[in-house]
Amino acid sequence: MGQKVSPIGMRVGVIRDWDSRWYANKADFGDLLNEDVKVRNFLEKELKDAYISRVEIERTSKKDVKVIVRCARPGAMLGKDGDKDKMEVLKKKLSKLTGGKNVKVDVIAVANPDLDARLVARRICEQLEARQSFRIAQKKAIQQTMRSGAKGIKTLAKGRLGGAEIARQEGYARGVVPLHTLRSDIDYAAEEATTTYGKLGVKVWICRGEVLPGQMVKEPEAPSRPARNDRRNNRRGGRNDRKPAGNRAARPAQVETAPVAEEAKGGQE
Repeated sequence: MGQKVSPIGMRVGVIRDWDSRWYANKADFGDLLNEDVKVRNFLEKELKDAYISRVEIERTSKKDVKVIVRCARPGAMLGKDGDKDKMEVLKKKLSKLTGGKNVKVDVIAVANPDLDARLVARRICEQLEARQSFRIAQKKAIQQTMRSGAKGIKTLAKGRLGGAEIARQEGYARGVVPLHTLRSDIDYAAEEATTTYGKLGVKVWICRGEVLPGQMVKEPEAPSRPARNDRRNNRRGGRNDRKPAGNRAARPAQVETAPVAEEAKGGQE
């Protein structure tokens, strides 16, 4: 079952919260759900340069809507030095989509984009659209994600790979990605790349560890940069500070003998 269904939907209510948090009557539920779809599609199209990872919508009352946008580039959304005019224009457009409701927008920066499946999948799609090899694009993404502290990652590309006549799929994996373990924090995303040969589908699964029972998934923190001495393996002390190789036989120490003093010939004579 874990191999077939979406890892996000399978973990909603267990370790992951809903993206839309509100209650409604049976008569109003369809209209509000349609509003959420319109808001998400509008933000994806309007703020494409902001690299949106996730859009959360909360409704505290019938007239108030709170939109939480998690993106990798908040500056592209907020403008230069937090431009208020740009944000006000965005709020007016969102208010028009929701039927004149009061819309509040919160922007949260993604601390570590390399551990976000949607951002990783979009980066692979951009490289495919730039005519880069699908193998190199996937391997680069896997390498960067594992360096950022992921427990495992799996990628999959489908379509006319490399301009082939027959569509196929090819993927790579590294580490562990336990899809059936509900306590495993697995992020999943599916994106499309538009090329001259047609559409290519890209899927990414990222395992970020395990979540303790009763807790919810937290956003991964930014990776700490290693110290300068750690990156150079602390080998700045010169030749004498280097450890000898274990396979080499220890050389016998050479002891210098002091010259023997000549005896006084006068006493023997």
